[in-house]
Parts: sequence; structure tokens; C-alpha cells
Amino acid sequence: MVAALMALAMAAGSPAPASPAPAFPVEGVWHNPKNSVAMKTGACPDKTGGSKLCGWVVRADDEAQADARDGGTPKLIGTALLHEYRPNGRNRWSGQIFVPDMGRTFGSTLTLVDADTIDVKGCLIGGFLCKTQTWRRG
Repeated sequence: MVAALMALAMAAGSPAPASPAPAFPVEGVWHNPKNSVAMKTGACPDKTGGSKLCGWVVRADDEAQADARDGGTPKLIGTALLHEYRPNGRNRWSGQIFVPDMGRTFGSTLTLVDADTIDVKGCLIGGFLCKTQTWRRG
């Protein structure tokens, strides 16, 4: 009986379990440099049943939507920009990025610069002709 009371008292004094950490430290909503597009990043299932990092457009201004339409993407909001990013070093992920105004997908890396900044780099051909954009958490 004493042992049961001791166990109950210890359990009552234990902190509640912490909420689970996000699967990726880059989960959240991010804004492009012109603040014309907001993208939500998070875990998405991959073909093997695991999870990878993906990102979808959640807000876009009229100009960004028109540019996407000109590139062959009729509806920008809801479009997946980041596809199947997987860890590739400390605070770095590799995957595919879809560029709506070009209507094309390219190899890409995403780097967590700090808690509120990511650099997204896309390259046309095997690491050449690359462009990097800095997105801010919003």
C-alpha cells in the first residue's frame, strides 16, 4: 500500500509529456523575398511509407498568380513547390522544386539559416545555372 501511494505521488508530480517536436525544424509558413507568395512546409508521405519535407502555396498575390498562369499553372494556391526533400547534412535538405512561372521542376537544396530564415536553391543543370532565394518565416 505504501509503495502504491509513493508511486501515485511521484506520478502526480511528474510533468505532462511534452508535445511532439515537428518532424522537420523548417515546418511552418514562409514568405518569398517579395512577399508575393507564402508557402507552408511540412511532412509529406513518400513512396516508401516514410516522410519527407514538402511545401505548398497558401497565399499568392495577383501578380504571382498571373505569372504562374503564364507558365502553365492555372491555380497557384495549393500547388506543391517543394517535393520530397530529404535530409542532406546539418540543417540542409535536398529535393525537387517546382517553379510555377516556368512550369518546370529542378533539383534543389533548402538550408535552414536560422530559426526564421531558409535559403532555397534551384539549379537548371547538375549544379550549374543556380539561383538562391531567401524566404522568411511568417
